[in-house]
Amino acid sequence: MTSILSKQSLILTTFSLALTRLSYCSVTYSNIPSIANYFGTKGRYEEVNPYLLNNMTLVNKSLLIQTSSEGCKPVHVTAIIRHGTRYPTVKNIKRMQRLYDLVINEASNDETWLEEIKSSWKMWYTDDMDGKLVEKGRDDHRYLAVRLSKLFPSLLSEANLRHHRIRFQTSSKHRCVDSIEAFQQGLHKHWGLEEVWYRHEVNDKLMRFFEHCRGFVEAVENNKTALAEVKKFKEGPEMGDVRRKMAQQLNVPYERVTPDMVEAAFFLCAYEFAIKSLHTPWCHLFDLNDAKVLEYKNDLKQFWKRGHGHSINSRSSCVLFHDLFNRLELAVQHLRLGQELPEAVTVQVGHGETLLPLLSLLGLYKDPAPPTADNYSQQHGRSFRTSEIVPYAANMLFILYDCRDGPRVQFLLNETPVRFPGLTSESEVPLYSEVRQKYRELLEGCDAQKECEFGIWPQYRGHHGNTEL
Repeated sequence: MTSILSKQSLILTTFSLALTRLSYCSVTYSNIPSIANYFGTKGRYEEVNPYLLNNMTLVNKSLLIQTSSEGCKPVHVTAIIRHGTRYPTVKNIKRMQRLYDLVINEASNDETWLEEIKSSWKMWYTDDMDGKLVEKGRDDHRYLAVRLSKLFPSLLSEANLRHHRIRFQTSSKHRCVDSIEAFQQGLHKHWGLEEVWYRHEVNDKLMRFFEHCRGFVEAVENNKTALAEVKKFKEGPEMGDVRRKMAQQLNVPYERVTPDMVEAAFFLCAYEFAIKSLHTPWCHLFDLNDAKVLEYKNDLKQFWKRGHGHSINSRSSCVLFHDLFNRLELAVQHLRLGQELPEAVTVQVGHGETLLPLLSLLGLYKDPAPPTADNYSQQHGRSFRTSEIVPYAANMLFILYDCRDGPRVQFLLNETPVRFPGLTSESEVPLYSEVRQKYRELLEGCDAQKECEFGIWPQYRGHHGNTEL
């Protein structure tokens, strides 16, 4: 774990928060691609919370009403956040380049959008971008910091920062480090401070636990059979129809349009919109049905690699699960003793691969039947949709309250209340003791070291969170 403490003087009056309010938030609904709600992990946070489109600092006031009605006051927040909007990785940039070359050299039709690609659009993505955070991604976190500070002013406060009661942890990846710095910039801007103190720790054992879990690496990450459903769907009839349609639109032979090229075009539409707020001509290659197929393909990958598809996916997050509940338990103990909590807020920045396994471990977004290559038509109402769960800057918020009848805890996903599954209480802010009882087996077990021993996993082959990889 690496600790970073630095101080940077900024001219905050020229801060990009002011500039991007004009650029990123001025997108009108007419400029939003009709398929924007199906971009999966490449989607904007604003599509999940459309009320932010015109004001990125708008707070969901209903959250405050729900908690105040219980006679509660917030005493601690843990925020586990995905990094903000980023550039494509080198792998996808190379796919985009191959698609671009095909379109420029071989495609032909009379459509205006194709002429626009050929005459005006240039392939501007370069290998050195490789997943780096873009300015929009920094603003994702700056604005989120402001909203959370407005929502919990007694916790995300200047005083708590100065007294080291706000802790910042991040993955070592540059896009995460840049995101957590942007989060801190947002707080300082909100408080009217002219200097920013960066105070964060790099902790990959927590925020990139999947790399440190041998069972996951060997049984899923490096095991081609673990994603067999994804491969089968890529070669199946639904993807075949999308390929055929795209080939016809470009007027090129079907075999020239590979599944990777179809996905590259879809990603170009998504990235141009997420990064630049542009409704690019690449989007014209897809209608809503195409987008749903491509979203499903991405969801299949995330389900079988990060979600409920294989038990080790979620069990690999045991270390983060215990980190969260140990902190909550320590806070509750301080409440019982009438002592000040050591940490008012913990902010942890990681990846979609950080959030999805933990969400699965908590039992969330588990549908009656797992998504497979063969049941696409039965999956239209599924809850496991990465477009809604883990867009850029997705966040899991755990809020501990001191209430008249005892400590309570609330869970928000992307600033929206989500009930813990399997509780008898219908309250969105259940008693902490009830939540702890719900996860008793995980709290007493789920030992990360034991769970991640590779030897216990190869004998299992199944699906959907039973006895499987």
